[in-house]
Amino acid sequence: MIWEELRKRCLEIATAEIGTKEIRGDQDNPRIVEYQQCTLLKATDDETPWCSSFCNWVLKQLGVEGTGSARARLWLRWGVALDEPLPGCIVVLKRGKPPSGHVGFFVRKAPDGLIKVLGGNQSDCVKVSSYREADVLGYRWIVDAARG
Repeated sequence: MIWEELRKRCLEIATAEIGTKEIRGDQDNPRIVEYQQCTLLKATDDETPWCSSFCNWVLKQLGVEGTGSARARLWLRWGVALDEPLPGCIVVLKRGKPPSGHVGFFVRKAPDGLIKVLGGNQSDCVKVSSYREADVLGYRWIVDAARG
């Protein structure tokens, strides 16, 4: 699969998950628990931060190995850095103090200096949210992405 098509499929798979949300109380959303199983942490609830789990799950659906980690900032060590974001690439964002962070899939730049990110654990659900471009730590993609 060519890289552009792979990024497009990432967004299609992630978009199909929009609306998946945490269940308040003692119950846990089984789909989020499924995302959690794609990391070494293997959390069994939907309260443990799951943005990285979601990204790992989406890539797994494509047969691509993610970080395997529940830590968002570890995506800065995955793949290769992109100078400019491409729709469907991984975007790593500041959130609180290190090692905290957030990760999702880049959708587009908005004219107001914000970027649109499709990710998990955004207001406790999968959705597209706006983030300040100034909070971007990096854009990443598969090692061979430089080939096109």
